[in-house]
Amino acid sequence: MIVDLSHFTPGAAIAGGLLIGAASALYMLLNGRIAGISGMIGRLADSQTADRASPLAFLLGLIAAPWLWRLGTQLPETHIAASPSMLAIAGLLVGFGTRYGSGCTSGHGVCGISRGSARSVAATLTFMSFGFLTVFLIRHT
Repeated sequence: MIVDLSHFTPGAAIAGGLLIGAASALYMLLNGRIAGISGMIGRLADSQTADRASPLAFLLGLIAAPWLWRLGTQLPETHIAASPSMLAIAGLLVGFGTRYGSGCTSGHGVCGISRGSARSVAATLTFMSFGFLTVFLIRHT
């Protein structure tokens, strides 16, 4: 693997990681809940859930963040090489995996591992391994 140093932005990556960690910690401190995106979406979709304000605010912040970042600097150029049908299949598989694994990358990978959860370490190792394997198989077969 070759790192493209003209597009390598370690400062932005570190700042982003610190912001994700701070937001997750604040969400847990203020709401007593894990900042797992799939769980937040599930709470918004559940008609029995009383508190929809905090997950809605968190999710709106995720959507607004790139637009706010754009005010200060240019967003990096993106290119999606997958077809719309491949993206739909991938989204369905991720959704299935999220439900089957009782959480998503943010819930297990960010919040669970930071709390020392063995279940989250196992889940993160599993979905990262299968993600690597899937990319390898698609790109090399």
